[in-house]
Amino acid sequence: MAQWDRLRQLPSAYRQQLHELYDRDALPMDVRHYLAPWIEKQEQRAARDDAFAMVLFQVLLENLDIQHSRFVQEESFLLQHNIRRYKQNFQRYVDDPCALATTILWFLEKEKEILESAELAEKVQLLQVEPEAMETSSQQDLERKLAGLRNEVQCMEHTIICLEEQQDEFDFKYQTHKLEGLNNILDRTQDIIDVLVKKELVEWQRRQQKACIGAPDNVCLDQLEKWFSCVAVCLFQVWEFLTKLEELVGKVSYENDPVKAQNPTLQKRVDTLLRDLLKSSFVVETQPSMPQGKGSLVLRTNVQFSVKARLLVKFPELNHSMKVDVSMDKYRRFNVLGTKIKALNMAESTNGGMVADFRHLTLKEQKSGGGGKGVSDISLSVTEELHIIYFNTVFELKGFSVELQASTLPVVIISNSSQQQSAWASVLWFNMLSQDPKDVMFFANTPAATWPQFGEMLSWQFLSATKRGLDGTQLEMIANKLFGKKPNYDSCTVPWSKFTKENTPDTFWVWFDGILMMVKTYLEDLWRDGLIMGFVTKGKEKSLLKKKKRGTFLLRFSESVIGGITFSWVEITVTGEPDVKTVQPFTKVDLSQIPFHEIIRNFQILEAENVPENPLLYLYPDTPKNEAFGKYYTEKSGEDSPYIKYIKTKLVFVSKEQLVSHASPCCPIQLKTLSNKLLTLHQKSLSPSLLWSCSA
Repeated sequence: MAQWDRLRQLPSAYRQQLHELYDRDALPMDVRHYLAPWIEKQEQRAARDDAFAMVLFQVLLENLDIQHSRFVQEESFLLQHNIRRYKQNFQRYVDDPCALATTILWFLEKEKEILESAELAEKVQLLQVEPEAMETSSQQDLERKLAGLRNEVQCMEHTIICLEEQQDEFDFKYQTHKLEGLNNILDRTQDIIDVLVKKELVEWQRRQQKACIGAPDNVCLDQLEKWFSCVAVCLFQVWEFLTKLEELVGKVSYENDPVKAQNPTLQKRVDTLLRDLLKSSFVVETQPSMPQGKGSLVLRTNVQFSVKARLLVKFPELNHSMKVDVSMDKYRRFNVLGTKIKALNMAESTNGGMVADFRHLTLKEQKSGGGGKGVSDISLSVTEELHIIYFNTVFELKGFSVELQASTLPVVIISNSSQQQSAWASVLWFNMLSQDPKDVMFFANTPAATWPQFGEMLSWQFLSATKRGLDGTQLEMIANKLFGKKPNYDSCTVPWSKFTKENTPDTFWVWFDGILMMVKTYLEDLWRDGLIMGFVTKGKEKSLLKKKKRGTFLLRFSESVIGGITFSWVEITVTGEPDVKTVQPFTKVDLSQIPFHEIIRNFQILEAENVPENPLLYLYPDTPKNEAFGKYYTEKSGEDSPYIKYIKTKLVFVSKEQLVSHASPCCPIQLKTLSNKLLTLHQKSLSPSLLWSCSA
């Protein structure tokens, strides 16, 4: 298929590039369209051979005459006019037909680049396993601007090449009006850099903050790298254009030469744009984290951590040439140990980016020399002190040099694993609320969180740990626990003190985190499948179960036992009234011995005459127990059971009923709780009075 026909069938984004390419009079699109077969047969030697170029020039004029005659016959008045005007414009090449041949060949090459770009995009799309998210309108607009900038720079490149070849004073003076085009390019570049640095990069940084505390936000840098690199390449081309113009001034100049007058101003502007772009392009791609840590941004002295810096301006010729050095702030003094100088390279990146991947760094606190806690007089706990790690490097290319610095989000540095829970709370609070990623004094005047912010953050913790967040009903129970019963919680706020300081040592965060760790360690599958209602008050639990048939049960987290889970079920009394019973909460001590689904499967209570019975029949609202939990059962039959060995023994929980009066503000009612005994049931006999009973 002819090149022009292939171009016309491209997607709209690439046809737009074609329109921008032909948005000038050097080669009108009408001429390209109507003379397409002849134009595509042109040979490279026409740009060098004057005689051959003159022959082609005459043929071009004849073809235009033929096309004009055709439009006369078709009575296409406007097209007649256009063709006649184009022929007149081409007459300026009568003394230099090679210049016209060069121009036509240049347009053909640019068309090929558009085709190759479209074909590459199509191949990439075919290789993708999952469809990418649809681009936002602002991103599409940015892509159009970048395409326009690329075309402008390419046209300017062609102009500069022609200008270099035209050394006589008249042509030089005539062509200097092209400096206006340089100013336009820089205006467009400034606009794009503002969008990249002040919008796209800022939004990515905020997404990264949220992702560090569990949000499912996309923090991939590939698209930003593509945009930053495109602008940098164009700016360096303009930088080289100005250098070339400076050389031309040395060869031919005259009084009031605009090149001589304007070049320094343009050069200064290009330098400023390049510096702004490059300084913003050095970022921390992966925030500091320990291999066994609770999350990123909590570091422990003398324990290795990793962190990755990335340069979004990708120049392959700089691979391994830019050295990155790691340092700490001076708030509290730490020595950074390990390999703290690395080169930016493409080998350590999964996607070919320019990265410095530091994998074996450690921090050691200085004990002498006035280490102290820094210059601040504000007293903060260790887990409220925030520190920043810096990365420094120098960008040098084509004679242009600039120092770059990237910085991490604030990290909390601890010396003991017992501080990790409190440190992670600080990381959560900062990244949930702070809009200033360098505000190390954030906890000197800690802001409160609105309930929508706070509830979303809590849901992220479950989502990142178990792949299932909190639903509206579960969040409502937590809000009820914090604020009491209200019709709406959106206007409520949670102070920092209420999150981590009130009711020490069993603060809200300790209670919530205890549940999270229990679920992640022992109950992840059950939670992910939605079998655990979890966050539900005792009062709500009773109102739900009393409407259900006998044996209906639900699973909820304990409000009083840290890291505890319990279940309640409905019984029917002799008078026909529903009666809700609750078992004593199970903790990690219990769950580490028997999986929770096996406890539910084999749980029994001792009824009259010590006859054991399993009261759990239907998981709320009405799912048969074995249907809900069957796929988790490990016991298949007979000797395959891990709980039946040799004489067919089985470990189960057996409870005896006790009446306990509950007078908490959350549930001022009486509930019957059952205390648990872990017993060994034999295949042929039951020994309810023995704990961990076994038979010889």
